[in-house]
Amino acid sequence: MAFPEGFLWGGATAANQYEGGWEEGGKGPNTSDAMTSGSHTVSRQITWRNTATGETGALPVYAVCEEGLPEGLEVAVVDGYYYPSHTATDFYHHYAEDIALMGEMGFKCFRLSMNWARIFPTGEEAEPNTEGLAFYDAVFDECAKYGIEPLVTLSHYETPLALVNKYGGWKSRELIDLFVRYATCVMKHYQGKVKYWLTFNEINMMSMGSFMAGGLTDGSPHAKAQAAHNQFVASALTVRSAHQISPKIMVGQMLAYNPIYSYSADPADHLLAMERERDALWYADVQVGGHYPAYRLREMERAGIKLEMGENDLELLATYPADFLSFSCYGGSTVSLRQKELEVASGNLAFGMVKNPYLETNAWGWATDPYCLRIALNELYDRYHKPLWIVENGIGWSDEVKADGSIHDGYRIDYLRKNIQSMEDAVELDGVDLMGYTMWGCIDLVSAGTGEMRKRYGFVYVDRDDEGKGTHARSRKDSFYWYKKVIESNGEDLD
Repeated sequence: MAFPEGFLWGGATAANQYEGGWEEGGKGPNTSDAMTSGSHTVSRQITWRNTATGETGALPVYAVCEEGLPEGLEVAVVDGYYYPSHTATDFYHHYAEDIALMGEMGFKCFRLSMNWARIFPTGEEAEPNTEGLAFYDAVFDECAKYGIEPLVTLSHYETPLALVNKYGGWKSRELIDLFVRYATCVMKHYQGKVKYWLTFNEINMMSMGSFMAGGLTDGSPHAKAQAAHNQFVASALTVRSAHQISPKIMVGQMLAYNPIYSYSADPADHLLAMERERDALWYADVQVGGHYPAYRLREMERAGIKLEMGENDLELLATYPADFLSFSCYGGSTVSLRQKELEVASGNLAFGMVKNPYLETNAWGWATDPYCLRIALNELYDRYHKPLWIVENGIGWSDEVKADGSIHDGYRIDYLRKNIQSMEDAVELDGVDLMGYTMWGCIDLVSAGTGEMRKRYGFVYVDRDDEGKGTHARSRKDSFYWYKKVIESNGEDLD
């Protein structure tokens, strides 16, 4: 068998896209709660309130990430907008049913995120919210009933809103100690229930999605670099705390990664591909490798970026790197210096990229790339020599419910079959140390990029539409039964 005994097959979700219950159980508001719905062609927006006049409004997410929030405005949840995260697909009330479905598929692992503001509503409370702790206790107890190992992300595209408006999000070093206190609290509380933790989801999205990744309302390159550094330090301190609590706890990095292809044999295109790969990899160089790479230091020097550092920051990064590297990978991206002359790509992480003529794409521009996982796994394993974990891989599609209730998603099965085969080749042929695979959006959830429901990922369909209407009833797709067979055979049966 290509995959070792105990390989952690499963699925992945995120609280901001799946959990709901945004004002229940003592939870405070966070950044995702102030993000409206959008579509493939219309940007999601961030809503605001003028602190002097009380006026309210909204700005596109990309504008806040690039330019920041104008002076005098604070991020706020206001009347008159639809916020998908407030209910999402209602895991808060359906967790037992959903975990039972995962158990039926044979999941060995369930990746989910905790809602920081459900544990510390403003991020600064002296004591944790006991209702929040109790909710996740119940979730982990359900997982244990089916032999499912939780993999928990501490911060998945959400920061307590109070910390954003008071400190400007992660550009402030104040958040380091607040996050480590939160992380230490939950790692102690769930000791024996949760072994695997991730600190920040897709930490490298700070460069292009800084509001989601770090609650930034300052769009400057300096703020983004400082925020990333502060998260690195917080991660290192979390690793230290985890190892002090129990040697059995493992803390990983989570990186958004996709192989970058050169469009042509032109060496200039190849050099551009190398530079775009570095845009992601320098984050792992710090968080997994333990140091800032020379090319990143030179890049900051040229940009005039001087980080605010504690005297022990670099020592902490070197001493407490992540125990393993987890990553998302949906397909490769293609670059060329002749981009303006070529067709532009529109899939995940495709900003400024070229459409790859060798790959098929769907309505959202997402390509099916049959080699990306093998390429990604080899690149990361050769570079870092640490265990790897694919914690996001999947494809968004508009599923159709037939009159008899069936959902025939052969396109999803075909995508996953090719990707799992690529992953298997990396393990069997190349000797990559791979811990597990958690397919993204195993039960339908809200798209992070567009705020839609129609772009579905899951093995399980949830009756909810783009306007928040529906019963939230769950139903199995064809891919549900296919993935069950894959897990039963430990990846041998992909037919």
